Amino acid sequence: MSAEQDAVDRADAEKVYEELLSRIGEAAPRPRLAPTRRAAELLGDPQRSYAIIHITGTNGKTTTSRIAESILRAYGLRTGLLTSPHLVRVNERIMIDGLPISDRALADNWADIAPYVLMVDAELTANGEEPLTYFEALTLLAFAAFADAPVDVVVLEVGMGGEWDSTNVADGDVAVFTPIALDHQARLGRTIGEIARTKAGIIKPAAVVVTALQQTEAMDELVRAAEHDEAALQCEGVDFALLDARLAVGGQVIDVRGRAGEYRDLALPLFGEHQAQNAVVAIAAVESFLGDGTQPLADDVLANGLAAVTSPGRLQVLATEPSVIVDAAHNPHGARALAATLLGSFAFDSITAIVGVLDDKDARGIIEALDPVVTRFVVTRSDSERALDVDVLAEIATAVAGPDRVRIEPELAVALAEARDEAGPGDAVLVTGSITLVGQAMLMSAQEDGES
Repeated sequence: MSAEQDAVDRADAEKVYEELLSRIGEAAPRPRLAPTRRAAELLGDPQRSYAIIHITGTNGKTTTSRIAESILRAYGLRTGLLTSPHLVRVNERIMIDGLPISDRALADNWADIAPYVLMVDAELTANGEEPLTYFEALTLLAFAAFADAPVDVVVLEVGMGGEWDSTNVADGDVAVFTPIALDHQARLGRTIGEIARTKAGIIKPAAVVVTALQQTEAMDELVRAAEHDEAALQCEGVDFALLDARLAVGGQVIDVRGRAGEYRDLALPLFGEHQAQNAVVAIAAVESFLGDGTQPLADDVLANGLAAVTSPGRLQVLATEPSVIVDAAHNPHGARALAATLLGSFAFDSITAIVGVLDDKDARGIIEALDPVVTRFVVTRSDSERALDVDVLAEIATAVAGPDRVRIEPELAVALAEARDEAGPGDAVLVTGSITLVGQAMLMSAQEDGES
């Protein structure tokens, strides 16, 4: 393909993204399914043309989705993967056979569905309702792109919650729950139980439910929902489990008791016990999908699938000497997992954490979780309109870590450059606190690599 055509395709894809951005954003999802369902019906219900593994939870759902997709692809299935949010470009969200959707396919599929999207917009407006939101339109675009590919199976990550998330117009053959914790309380509920009840809405009649270890009040809600829909509930620690995890070059080696068999000495190129647990849940989900939990996975295929896993923005090392690490932890639960991994999987002389948090997140909880393993904090902010003011974040960080360990640098590029200059070869610079901040750091790193 010529450079000229690449430029045209890129421009067309950017126009699609601009059209999506003109809609109500992801920070303000609408608790409704009818508009997405109406548009999907007009499109011929593309989400019914392939099998679906539907994944929700508070933390780990993107990585769990990626692991499950990689295993399915190793089996020779043509896969679709929808994750959110993206780190650098929106194409990342819609993956087909392990690759981001091309600019041309993104633009062409949008051109195909746009008339129907606008038709539903008009119907909603006429009834005094708001047009389709960013995420509702993106979900429809993904459904259409997967059908157009076509794919055999889609691993579908929920955007927020579950019950009224636009992905829930699809019927998952397997419903998967990663650990449920407090996040998005204003929209999902103030307690773990309320949040779990909303997320349990993805369970469909007679589906298989696969869940990670949960707090009691979350598990109670999943049990209730599974019983109501006569769905078979499979729980980590009872029906499948992580037997062992050992540090290894580039990640870890894990032993797993699956639903249908035991799998030993599996290389997982991700750090942290939480990633090992994500892998266990993903393996159980694939076992449930391929053989209803009765047929062991082929050892060589499973090994190949796990070895190919990537999880961008999750404990990803962008540079060495000093190490520059990005991690998308954006709530206390995720930050605690990050801290545990930094302590257990690495041996840095010191860690400088460049932190930026969105204004609807528990900034204090994030700082408190990182405080035991971080040497100093540099408070910054991403380009997001929702980014917490640096002075407010600095006040929170100072209250936790003390004034001698906190400084302010509003510009991420400056914060990164200064932290790297000050760090020794055995030190680490960590960028964390929000997905938007991590995405910006990754883009800066890619631009540096392109210039070098």
